[in-house]
Amino acid sequence: MSEPTNRTHQNAPSQSEGDVNSSPRRKAWQAGALDVSARTLLVRDSAAFLHQSVSTPCLNGIAKAQGIWIEDTAGRRYMDFHGNNVHHVGYANPRVISAIKTQLDALSFAPRRFANDRSVELAEVLNARFQSLTGTPGKVLFTTGGSDAVEVAIKLARIATGRFKTLSFWDSFHGAGLGASSVGGESLFRTGRAVGPLLPGTEHVAPFGCYRCAYGHAVDAQGQPELANCKLACANMVSYVLEREGDVAAVIAEPARAVPFIPPPGYWAAVRAACNAHGTLLIFDEIPTGLGKTGRFFAAEHDGAAPDIMVLGKALGGGVLPIAAVIARAELDVAGAYAFGHYTHEKNPVTAAAALATLEVIASEDLVENAARVGAYALERLHDLKDRYPLIGDVRGRGLLIGIELVADRVAKTPAGDAAEAVLYAAMSRGLSFKTTMGNVLTWTPPLITTRAQMGQALDILEQSLRELTPP
Repeated sequence: MSEPTNRTHQNAPSQSEGDVNSSPRRKAWQAGALDVSARTLLVRDSAAFLHQSVSTPCLNGIAKAQGIWIEDTAGRRYMDFHGNNVHHVGYANPRVISAIKTQLDALSFAPRRFANDRSVELAEVLNARFQSLTGTPGKVLFTTGGSDAVEVAIKLARIATGRFKTLSFWDSFHGAGLGASSVGGESLFRTGRAVGPLLPGTEHVAPFGCYRCAYGHAVDAQGQPELANCKLACANMVSYVLEREGDVAAVIAEPARAVPFIPPPGYWAAVRAACNAHGTLLIFDEIPTGLGKTGRFFAAEHDGAAPDIMVLGKALGGGVLPIAAVIARAELDVAGAYAFGHYTHEKNPVTAAAALATLEVIASEDLVENAARVGAYALERLHDLKDRYPLIGDVRGRGLLIGIELVADRVAKTPAGDAAEAVLYAAMSRGLSFKTTMGNVLTWTPPLITTRAQMGQALDILEQSLRELTPP
């Protein structure tokens, strides 16, 4: 029985948002963890699907997903602290499943030319949320995925401003479509012989990321930026480019980077001011960070930043159905003569019902507040681990968006990619699943339903896995 292969792995970029899928460590873990059923399934998967970086070959076979847990074909259970950021309310949430079943019996589909109450209600709820953040009324369009929603946002910004240029950030991810890949900053989605020219006018600058500041500025002993020295060089570069270009339609960015990195204080206020000064719209991609992940309903709330357009997705469908949303200031409703969205399932009543149920669960179970509380507990314990394990170079996060960066040398900040992969598989063997990003960052994005006790169990697993590599 042959093993799945990824023929382009050796030529792939060294850093990305995802794990390395064809490494000796992964194969060694699979040799001990996978049963015959999983191996057979992976071979079938490899034969049936086109191969692509990040998702080929698969890690294991999954048989069940419930709450914070996934279960493989051998019956092993893992706390899923990855989940592609779709499982805010937990897998197979009974209220979401019930809402979907009820809607299937009532109205399973609505042709695009007809209105239906479920989609209108969802639009009204999201528009109200947008207004609570921005102070201005919003209007929405739905798509079936975040990448498509980013495409819609780009088109709307172009039409509304009469400009075509965008400014975005290296190392960002906004989706796999041509426009989304063009404004994104990950080489995995931008390079290769088959990709060809990307959208014209998609300018990029270095992102914020204080621990690894692209402008060479240091952080203090607690990992915080020394603003008196750096003077927000990262935000100043955005202003500089907007001034020099003069005709940029939109800045598109993650308000908190999903890697993750947290913006320095004042960053988004400075970028918002620069956008205002140059007639540029501000688009926030909250696909992974919105709906409570960071301990606020929108990640932008932490920084008092008000975008002109916002994109949501992933968890909006309750971890069951695909739905994404573009919400814009109502005054940007100026493209009525153009079909810049018009997706077949744009106003699907079943996906809308799933989204409404998801939002109701988040509100009624105080999941945003839970994310803030449990996340604060996790960060406190992680900083304690950092004090005891030199392998941890930095700990950062908000709510349940958490990053633990491993380094071989704290002074040089040498990325410890091999150690990060070793910790990943040691944790997997103990029942904890997460992903590594940029090669050496352990990235945790657990569901909003995660309890303090479950987080404590995950942190214990992390410490046990670290101890295997290096005693405290």
